[in-house]
Amino acid sequence: MSKSIEELKSLTTQIRRDILRMVHAVNSGHPGGSLGCTEYFTALYGKILNYKLPFTMEGKNEDHFYLSNGHISPVFYSTLARFGFFPVDELKTFRKLDSRLQGHPTTHEGLEGIRVASGSLGQGLSVALGVAQGKKLDGDTSLVYSLHGDGELQEGQVWEAFMYAAGNKVDNIISTIDYNGQQIDGSTDNVLSLGNLHAKLEAFGWTVLEEKNGNDLEAVIAILERAKAETGKGKPVVIILHTIMGNGVDYMMGTHAWHGKAPSDEQLDTAFKQLYLEAPADY
Repeated sequence: MSKSIEELKSLTTQIRRDILRMVHAVNSGHPGGSLGCTEYFTALYGKILNYKLPFTMEGKNEDHFYLSNGHISPVFYSTLARFGFFPVDELKTFRKLDSRLQGHPTTHEGLEGIRVASGSLGQGLSVALGVAQGKKLDGDTSLVYSLHGDGELQEGQVWEAFMYAAGNKVDNIISTIDYNGQQIDGSTDNVLSLGNLHAKLEAFGWTVLEEKNGNDLEAVIAILERAKAETGKGKPVVIILHTIMGNGVDYMMGTHAWHGKAPSDEQLDTAFKQLYLEAPADY
């Protein structure tokens, strides 16, 4: 059943609570980027993506999503659970021994919703392009979506893939760049500036859309809908989505310090007060 915007906004808050609970329980994980991308995942699975349950690896005549920056697995796992791919209670096994919910998503445990192991940065676009071309060969008109970190764009393979996609007119893909300006060692500008990313991507032959309010759920839904309207026109489509790392928790926002750091008991309590829900469905 389709959810209203208000229901999705509440779900966004719930997913943020899940993220913090998961990384706190094992004192490891990546909350910063996960919190920053929560609106994107909620919009994608709540309004945009055409998928079926129960999950199948082939997913014929369904849209596919590929997470390239796999370290933000907490937001991916919570989203999949909250949208019915696997039981929400399984989130409590995150990063534990024998869990299907590893620190980076993997396929060999058979976790529903995961079609590729990811987290070795720079590789996700290549995978997504292969699937997109495979769909064309099969006569499958569904779309392929991918998500990438901005720091990840410092990898050379990504730019080879950008060039390949335009050169081969792969126009059934929508890639999104999580443009938060932060990476593990500091700001992207200080580590290795991306310069004028919009101009670079246009020069590589992509249709480029940009959304400054990447933590506004309705704005994210709208830009994804615009992107869908641009597919099938002979060019791949990319969205530069400006987000705030750590969004929703004031002491985590806008800093790389929480890229891969778990909150203490006291910090978790403070965060939950900020991520208030009248009737939380915490696992």
